[in-house]
Amino acid sequence: MEPYRRHALRVLSGCALAVALTGCIVAPAPRPYYAPAPVVVAAPPPPVDVVAVAPPPPQVEVVGPPPVVGYVWIGGYWNWVGGRHVWVAGHWDAPRPGHVWVNHAWVREGGGWRMQPGHWERR
Repeated sequence: MEPYRRHALRVLSGCALAVALTGCIVAPAPRPYYAPAPVVVAAPPPPVDVVAVAPPPPQVEVVGPPPVVGYVWIGGYWNWVGGRHVWVAGHWDAPRPGHVWVNHAWVREGGGWRMQPGHWERR
């Protein structure tokens, strides 16, 4: 009967070990997920008719480092909204090969001012 007991003890020990290890899972710790910063692209302003009020002087903008090396700073400008000048803040934009950014500009026209929207111009 002794060999039977040893065999039964081995089988029970193996089953107990299997049950104990079933709840033990070794997995790498999950890495935190960092969502990329959203890229804000300003839509070009709608065409503005000639306005009688001259734009104020440009506002001073603090320009931090670009989000991506090589990005181009698009400076802010005064837009005409709701019968008054409203400042539109500058932003970083991806460069366009073979192009250069031309800033928004207000030009005298007749007895008033007309805004020329900023745009990418081929070199």
